[in-house]
Amino acid sequence: MADFDQELDASGLNCPLPILRAKKALAALDTGQVLHIIATDPGSVKDFEAFAKQTGNELVESREEGGKFHFLMKKN
Repeated sequence: MADFDQELDASGLNCPLPILRAKKALAALDTGQVLHIIATDPGSVKDFEAFAKQTGNELVESREEGGKFHFLMKKN
């Protein structure tokens, strides 16, 4: 797994909360830093893809592991 600077556990939260929390966490990061988001909402996969396109941040990784979804988002 890639390195990351901060982790956000959004397990148990439904849309749009994981995105809103990620947006807030990314705002606190410096450009080029990476946020690792953990979510349990299956809808978050499409949500984070759309979020990356809308915000210009880079979705470095998106994977599912043991019923949890892991995203690495790089702040641009």
